[in-house]
Amino acid sequence: MIRTLFFVLAVLILGFGFAWLADRPGSLSILWQGQLIEMSLTVAATVALAVIAAVMLIWWLVRLLWTSPHSARRFFRARKRDRGYQALSTGLIAAGAGNALLAHKMSARARGLLLAEQEPLILVLEAQAAVIEGRHDEARRLYQQMSEDPETRELGLHGLYREASRLGAHEAARQYAETAAEQAPYLPWAAKATLEYRCQSGQWEDAIRLLDQQRVAHVLSRPEADRLKAVLLTARAEEQLEGDPAGARDSAVHALKLAKDLVPAAVVAAKAYLREDNVRKASSILEQTWKVAPHPDIARTYVRARGGDSAVDRLKRAERLDSLRPNNVEGLLIVAEAALDAQDFAKARAKAEEAARMDARERVYLLLADIEEAETGDQGRVRYWMAQALRAPRDPVWIADGHISEKWLPLSPVTGRLDAFEWKVPFDQLEGPVEEGVVSRGDAAINALPPVKNAQSSTEAEQRATVEKAEKADISASPKTPAEPVRKQEQAETATPFFGHPPDDPGVREGRRPADDKNRLRLF
Repeated sequence: MIRTLFFVLAVLILGFGFAWLADRPGSLSILWQGQLIEMSLTVAATVALAVIAAVMLIWWLVRLLWTSPHSARRFFRARKRDRGYQALSTGLIAAGAGNALLAHKMSARARGLLLAEQEPLILVLEAQAAVIEGRHDEARRLYQQMSEDPETRELGLHGLYREASRLGAHEAARQYAETAAEQAPYLPWAAKATLEYRCQSGQWEDAIRLLDQQRVAHVLSRPEADRLKAVLLTARAEEQLEGDPAGARDSAVHALKLAKDLVPAAVVAAKAYLREDNVRKASSILEQTWKVAPHPDIARTYVRARGGDSAVDRLKRAERLDSLRPNNVEGLLIVAEAALDAQDFAKARAKAEEAARMDARERVYLLLADIEEAETGDQGRVRYWMAQALRAPRDPVWIADGHISEKWLPLSPVTGRLDAFEWKVPFDQLEGPVEEGVVSRGDAAINALPPVKNAQSSTEAEQRATVEKAEKADISASPKTPAEPVRKQEQAETATPFFGHPPDDPGVREGRRPADDKNRLRLF
């Protein structure tokens, strides 16, 4: 298009020039070697342009003849190179598809048409063909050869890393990954592998420095880099907590700035502040994290922040924490547990039943069993709640790659992946079917039991009835006091359990404690 415009512009300029000469007629006389040559200006200009065009044509012909051998060689070389690249492209596609025979054939053809020193992709094709055919020694030799060339060093190190990982040579794989990460920190595979290896060996400082390099090189996005750095800072803070509480506090606080919902960081920061007797700051951090991510670890740490608190004081702290985020199961459970320790059975039962209606799970029913045992001692009701806990969904746990841990860990013990643990319900237990017409399992379980009777008021009523009966029978003449028949009546009458009588109920055994049932339940 540009050439066409230039051609049109040149034609316009020539036409304008000849028109200008035609409007201004004149003659041109040339005297050369005794001969006089006369012509008009238009003819002279035409002759001059023809001479110039003839000179340019002659020069082009001479140049074409002079460079024809080189042009011929270049033509045949280009055609050979095109055939080689076509074979190389076909071979790479065949290697990617797993066609080892075609990949090996195209590799030999490409090597015959191209020079391996000029085209490093030939080594890549040969290495891939060797891996497909199972010639791993040949593949490692080719990868080693590529790692010595600056142009293919990264590709060669990646191949050596994969071969070392396949053979289980983790130390060699770590060295290849670290070498690649030092020379090219923008490589995702090298940075990730090196980061995991340093974390597995507990080199948190080196891991954090490498993570910062990845962030500068734009290997990781800013949210992902902040999250991983918060995890690394939390892991370092956990190690520093015993020997360096101040360092652990700074690391955990920095981690919370990067990830506000990281529960382990909040717990470590609070413990570090508590070691410095700064209860106010520890409580503030726990309260802020509780508003974002309610967790039982935060609740337990918050309630027992002050070692000298009584059970009533712990109950007040639990209620304070629950008020920060109402209608939350974890808050209801921590209040119920604190109320149970404070012997406030009415509040403990009310909060536990509210939690059961909101989220009926194993921990809720176990807590109701503890409340039942402490308040009424009715073994039938205790076993009823234990049976409900056995059928209820499991509680959330720290889980990563199918592995359940009692506490949070920065790495997965299965795959070594960083930030793998999540607080969620394991999928190894399915919830039973919901009965038709029932709003929730918690409501159904609570409504199935009759309300708890007040043991003290019933005893007083029985005493008054016994005294009145004794007066009517005119037993005042007897030397015994009115209190004796009452005691005899209490000894004669035994409390009837909720589920049947002890001799007729095969589930009631003498000497068996509810704690044994709860321990046996937790084994499931």
